[in-house]
Amino acid sequence: MSDLLDGILADLAAEGDRLDHLVAGLPEAQWRLPTPAPGWDIATQVAHLAWTDEAAGKAATDKVAWDELVLAAMANPDRIVDEAALTGGAAPPTELLTRWRRARASLALALRAMPEGERLPWFGPPMSPASMATARFMETWAHGLDIYEALGLEPEVTDRIRQVAHLGVRTRDFAFRTRGLTPPADQFRIELIAPFGATWTWGPVDAPQRVTGSAYDFCRLVTQRRHRADTDLLASGADADRWLDIAQAFAGPPGEGRRPT
Repeated sequence: MSDLLDGILADLAAEGDRLDHLVAGLPEAQWRLPTPAPGWDIATQVAHLAWTDEAAGKAATDKVAWDELVLAAMANPDRIVDEAALTGGAAPPTELLTRWRRARASLALALRAMPEGERLPWFGPPMSPASMATARFMETWAHGLDIYEALGLEPEVTDRIRQVAHLGVRTRDFAFRTRGLTPPADQFRIELIAPFGATWTWGPVDAPQRVTGSAYDFCRLVTQRRHRADTDLLASGADADRWLDIAQAFAGPPGEGRRPT
């Protein structure tokens, strides 16, 4: 296993454990609290994480089960994610927690066991184990924000969010293409202030198109957990400015995002 994958999986485990600790002590009534995702309560959010971890595990280890899931998704592309989350979220919290714990532990083992250079099939392009682990971190963190918000709590912000920031930068062109737009030809310079004060950078230092601001706001923007107007992010250049309006680090069609406060 590469050092890169090892580090991402360690961050993923820490983020999953933190969210697990938060919800494990909740009475059942709080599992039914609505979250910012329309129609999804806290249990639905956890069920979605469990289902997606299970799906990634099938992609890594079980071609037959993965092919069956793909066929089900093709037959019901607009509803399969919601239906899986809502159905799973109806289970008692103890059962749901057991399911999610099993799914994320199995996925970590499967990603560690994959041969060097092998890629997983996915609903979009095939992914390396490191890319899948990064995507799972992003989703765990983002859906965790929804749960914290439902509970009226502020999450601790750690430098683990670099995984989300990196994915947000890498998915720049995807954000343009998924909206039918041609991605910019030139690289951007991204400079983000990490939670513990370091500066994280991507792209050429002399690039005329630039984005600056806090890493936390950038991560909330690319996961559509904050409207751009409610962040401290600044863009220099028309292409960079447009990107901040459409950025998304997750696969699938553009979401509705959040309204400005």
